[in-house]
Amino acid sequence: MVEQGSKAPLFTLPDQDGKKVSLKDFKGRNVVLYFYPKDDTSGCTKEACSFRDELHDLKKLNAEVIGISADDVKSHKKFSLKYNLSFTLLSDEDKKVINDYGVWKEKNMYGIKKMGIERSTFIIDKDGVVRKVFRKVKVDDHNKEVKEALKEL
Repeated sequence: MVEQGSKAPLFTLPDQDGKKVSLKDFKGRNVVLYFYPKDDTSGCTKEACSFRDELHDLKKLNAEVIGISADDVKSHKKFSLKYNLSFTLLSDEDKKVINDYGVWKEKNMYGIKKMGIERSTFIIDKDGVVRKVFRKVKVDDHNKEVKEALKEL
């Protein structure tokens, strides 16, 4: 499990356009790496749109936003276009990165237990070190928490 102060696990995954994107592509910038359960669902849409709406302010803090889920590239493209998301969405269909970051968890929804992505955000500094970890993220005001954490870098 990735903890605060540890080196962020490196990865290369396809984005919503099918282009390979690596964490090391963002060296020298802060990264807001967020994991979310599923494209175009209520909570995930609200979270993505809140990052979209704050993107200008996040970029002023030298930060790039990257969202990761297990949805495929085609799903990400549709989601991105539908909500005009102007940041990177990465597809991790085999869940390797999802597991590397320790966000694949047993979830209990309405008394039914199943495995899924625990909504989580990792703030990675310009040197690739995890500076802040948010687990079990509540979407409301999460973007404000992220901005405050970036201001401390």
